[in-house]
Amino acid sequence: MTTSFTIQPSKRLAGLTSAIFTEMNRRKREVEARGEREVIDLGIGSPDQPPSPLIMEALSHAVRNPDNYGYPTSEGSLRFRETVTRWYDHRFHVKLDPEHEILSLMGSQDGLAHLAQGWIDPGDIVLVPDPGYPIYFASVALAGGEVYPLPLREENDFLPDFGQIPEEIRRRAKLMVLNYPNNPVAATVKEGFFEEVVAFARENQIIVAHDQAYSELAFNGYRPPSFLETPGAKDIGVEFNSLSKSFNMAGCRVGYLVGNREIIRPLAVIKSNIDYGIFLAVQEAAVAAMEHDMNHPGENRNFEVYEQRRDVLIDGLSEIGWHMTKPKATMFVWAKIPAGWTSEDFAFTLLEKAGVVVIPGNAFGKEGEGYVRIALVKPVDVLKEVIRRIKESRILSP
Repeated sequence: MTTSFTIQPSKRLAGLTSAIFTEMNRRKREVEARGEREVIDLGIGSPDQPPSPLIMEALSHAVRNPDNYGYPTSEGSLRFRETVTRWYDHRFHVKLDPEHEILSLMGSQDGLAHLAQGWIDPGDIVLVPDPGYPIYFASVALAGGEVYPLPLREENDFLPDFGQIPEEIRRRAKLMVLNYPNNPVAATVKEGFFEEVVAFARENQIIVAHDQAYSELAFNGYRPPSFLETPGAKDIGVEFNSLSKSFNMAGCRVGYLVGNREIIRPLAVIKSNIDYGIFLAVQEAAVAAMEHDMNHPGENRNFEVYEQRRDVLIDGLSEIGWHMTKPKATMFVWAKIPAGWTSEDFAFTLLEKAGVVVIPGNAFGKEGEGYVRIALVKPVDVLKEVIRRIKESRILSP
């Protein structure tokens, strides 16, 4: 029995799309169903390694504490916020007030999804990187605002050119989202860039929200800076960070927002109305992770795993004719595809011929056309198999 349902969902959903991701999953299932080979999925950037035994033990201990089963507070426990304060000082030499300048989040995506709702009204403009992580665009749609894309192009080191933003857009813009080290393009900032951001934001009265989820996944001695290290940054900005990638705690859903208290406050109000915060046992595990990192610098060798994978994959692909730049950070490779392909056609054909999933670049915005994103989420031996399959597929042949 079927019934007609004529009530329509919110128009806000029209601004949300996961079409390419959904299509890749559908095609992956079709290839798997044929049973010809196991599909190697380098699409989603989910860490494939577990947290350290110390973190898991802290979580296990906290789960057995009956005091941790009451409602937590949406702002995060004081112990959690004080530990974030100390970790930010240890890592970036940034001073924070745990009472007013830190807000706990159920993963940084929680805050990225809701920040615009606290600041953006219909007609307000948000400056969003293109290519960019999809939640940046979606958060603006949910808030009823308008996106103005900031093109990230290879010829400009994947940094936005503020001089190209029209005066009218500058006047109407209320919020700007940035992300370095970047997902999906794996770019990092050059010296002086954040100073340029601060000057631009001050001149035009624009809030800056910097997503720094990959601050601890950097290679060859590179140490990504915090936006808040820049003089004046805290006057106009905030920064998101997460324990998902740095400590392999993605499933725990624990992150935070730090910076200007006035910018944080509307998000805190929203969250106090929609959730009760992070399970206290998870917060205790996060505290253990950060405390161990401060007391034993360098023991979190997570980045070395990704560095080795990066080198094996890129060196191997280069040997068979697919050349790409080695990123200094993140768990991704942003790869320009051979001429004559669209991003979608290349990704679909690679899945069909080689059984390898990558994400078409246009899933992240118009400027992503001509690229694919490859996630370094498989062991070295599997990446070597990826190289072999791509070679045998002859997809790189002219």
